[in-house]
Amino acid sequence: MGALKDFLEEKVLAFNRPDFIAEDPISIPHQYSRKQDIEIAGFFAAILAWGQRKTIINKCRELMGMMDNSPYEFMLHHSEDDLKPFVHFRHRTFNDIDTLYFIDFLSRFYRKHDSLEAAFTLGWTSGQNVMESLLINFHQFFFDLPHAPQRTRKHVATPGRKAACKRINMFLRWMVRKDNMGVDFGIWDTISPAQLVCPCDLHVDRVARRLGLIRRKPTDWQTAMELTENLRAMDATDPVKYDFALFGLGLMEKTDQKANTFYPENYPDH
Repeated sequence: MGALKDFLEEKVLAFNRPDFIAEDPISIPHQYSRKQDIEIAGFFAAILAWGQRKTIINKCRELMGMMDNSPYEFMLHHSEDDLKPFVHFRHRTFNDIDTLYFIDFLSRFYRKHDSLEAAFTLGWTSGQNVMESLLINFHQFFFDLPHAPQRTRKHVATPGRKAACKRINMFLRWMVRKDNMGVDFGIWDTISPAQLVCPCDLHVDRVARRLGLIRRKPTDWQTAMELTENLRAMDATDPVKYDFALFGLGLMEKTDQKANTFYPENYPDH
């Protein structure tokens, strides 16, 4: 594992840097400095993060613009008339019904709580594998009202349905990881970086399988845990930093024919 660790550490340094931000959905919360604005913009950016990254970013900017680029103030003070433009918002299968329910939840939540962290730490313990129960609890809390639309549930993944929860795990990486590189925010303190689960998107999944970090055939919650456990073997305190390496390698592989030469397939301990 030593040679593979060295290889991935090198790639973490290559991709965990501010120039990563501009073309990634994390650029949306990076427009803000207030904690609650970062949380709301980041949550929407993560939930909408499927499809082409350029399209994701444009749709998120459109959505934030509909909130006058002050999402926290909007959640606290919007009127019924202010909600009318959202009837026209669409991103793939995420439609006006979903958007308005998200706004309804966040408005109710922020009138009682200071940080979205409270919604993701229901039942928190210091155990290493607490994320499964936290995400199940969050999903139940998010849809706690009788009028919660059934169709909207598909947009918030949960391990209770065996989903890999890639977008929620990405959002949690943004909020929880702490370093001095300027990409992740590290504004939450209850969940530790050691407890995070690696986001298992298409790029990460493909590269992780190539490197032998995933052997399970389907891509589901257990696959995300398998990957995370193998990453913890390389860094138990911050396993999800390797998301940068795996995702970045996946992008290189997609855009550069020579990217294959970067893989350490012939390392003795690979």
